[in-house]
Amino acid sequence: MVRMIKAGLAFTALAGALLLQPTLRAQDNMKQDSMKQDDMKHDKTQDDKMMHDVKAKTLETGKFHGKVHATSGRATVYQEADGKLVLRLTNFKTSNGPDVHVILVATKDAMDDANLLKDNTDKVELGKLKGNEGDQNYEIPAGTDLTKFRTISIYCERFNANFGSALLEKF
Repeated sequence: MVRMIKAGLAFTALAGALLLQPTLRAQDNMKQDSMKQDDMKHDKTQDDKMMHDVKAKTLETGKFHGKVHATSGRATVYQEADGKLVLRLTNFKTSNGPDVHVILVATKDAMDDANLLKDNTDKVELGKLKGNEGDQNYEIPAGTDLTKFRTISIYCERFNANFGSALLEKF
């Protein structure tokens, strides 16, 4: 009889331990997510610090307007002390999508999809979109003529769709 009670208690303890494991794993996952968010905040702080420490000069800026998808935020071009140009997206938000890029386009009307999406319109690729929300930086290639490339587009290459765009104006 004592042996059966001990076996029953052992079984109950084992079952309880197994039931608690998913909770502990969920807590570990939450800690990891929290650490990732802290790392992202640290990266954002580093980007902000970089933009202010080097006394970057604001050259041009514009607000995003959604086209195919709701897109909002501000695009600003800075010139760093060494002459390098950087595009900074702030308070940025758009939809998720496959193969989304940030491009400079040689158009003067951010709402002009007819010209914006044409193959013969000059474009400068700044890179894949780093995230669909939040502040982010993109290096503008040396020699890029900002008097020619007036529009920033959030462009989905797979579907040839302009998610949103911002017309750059002198600051």
